[in-house]
Amino acid sequence: MYLIKSPLLLKWYYPSLLWNKSRTEKVIYLTFDDGPIPNVTDFVLKTLKVFNAKATFFCIGDNIVKHPEVFERVKAAGHAIGNHTFNHLKGWKTDDKTYLENTLKCQQLTQTNLFRPPYGRIKKSQIKSLKSGVRSPKTGAQLQTENSQLQIIMWDVLSGDFDINLSPEKCFQNVIKHTENGSIIVFHDSLKAFDRLAYALPKVLAHFTEKGFTFATL
Repeated sequence: MYLIKSPLLLKWYYPSLLWNKSRTEKVIYLTFDDGPIPNVTDFVLKTLKVFNAKATFFCIGDNIVKHPEVFERVKAAGHAIGNHTFNHLKGWKTDDKTYLENTLKCQQLTQTNLFRPPYGRIKKSQIKSLKSGVRSPKTGAQLQTENSQLQIIMWDVLSGDFDINLSPEKCFQNVIKHTENGSIIVFHDSLKAFDRLAYALPKVLAHFTEKGFTFATL
């Protein structure tokens, strides 16, 4: 069970997290979770290039290690990089020490000030540590970002591309129906999502480009 549109109650309960950007400008923020991996991430890069669109990629550290050449292509194309933990950990089911160590391990590869919790599941204690400039429980080393803090990025539109029971057409409609000015949209550059991603992404880009929107990095 998941919600396509993030409810106001969640935004109220987690006010320090970024759910959307300014509603006054016709800008959309596409984000891609779980890469980088060959073929799927490359498809995303080629599709974005066709529409002169920029996006933010929340990368799993283990995938960066496995596919460094794909990771370099994402950066070379001018897209933003985000931290998505090293092993795609669910914060609600992970003790704080393990979660923060895993985030730090990914941070050493991504060197970013953007973080998205896998599954959108994160404890308030983990949020506090990340936003205050987390230090390794083992070594005392601090996450190195521009301001020694991580900006935690959520979303206001979930495409549902990860759902194998969802049709590609419904995935496209999820995005079209719920996106507005400043929306942060979640897609996944993963094998599991590829059937729906491959159908929906080009159509989303074409639809909103025709309506005068631009696509920017976070």
